[in-house]
Amino acid sequence: MKKIVIAIDGHSSCGKSTMAKHLAKQLGYIYVDTGAMYRCVTLYAMENGLFSGKSLDSDALEQRIDEVDISFMRDDTGALCAVLNGKNVEKEIRSMSVSERVSMVAKQPFVRKKLVEQQQLMGKEKGIVMDGRDIGTTVFPDAELKIFVTASAEVRAERRYKELLEKGDEADYNEILANVKERDYIDSHRAVSPLRMADDAVLLDNSFMTLDQQNQWLLDKVNEQLE
Repeated sequence: MKKIVIAIDGHSSCGKSTMAKHLAKQLGYIYVDTGAMYRCVTLYAMENGLFSGKSLDSDALEQRIDEVDISFMRDDTGALCAVLNGKNVEKEIRSMSVSERVSMVAKQPFVRKKLVEQQQLMGKEKGIVMDGRDIGTTVFPDAELKIFVTASAEVRAERRYKELLEKGDEADYNEILANVKERDYIDSHRAVSPLRMADDAVLLDNSFMTLDQQNQWLLDKVNEQLE
């Protein structure tokens, strides 16, 4: 059976990971959350004193980047979790403290180079769904299907706010909204692999779509490619 590479890019907190996971499960494909990989590097930098507030010591991180080992595992419920140097850090990397710093790490050229190389190896055999910021433009420019996802900043902040509350974490909507807007700006203006919609990508604005509508829309697009 024909297998393809599906690249899902878009803004933060627009549900890319949720839709990519669901789609991969439907298709029997491998799923890779590249955002989690950048969050792992951020957590490593935080735990090793490479941040002063929100300021990153990028030179020190570059010297130690080879110490960062990232993989994925399934927990007892079958959910895919990020593993940093042998430890399940899925909960830690989703915290606001990591969210506030991840764009600073993700814009470092040496970080992007290391992680993009890993991501390209993961997709060598195709049959993969990968989401992030530069999958269709940098990681897999020849992907058979590219989706660019967006929603209003307010909708995305509200979703993130509810997600944190459901996990039992403290959350402030205004703080989250400010973070969403800041990340949009940094992601779109960084020098290396900025967030942008690939010329051959299909736009999905899911601001007012239900999950079922969104998932069916995605599956329809995949089936068009597989015909």
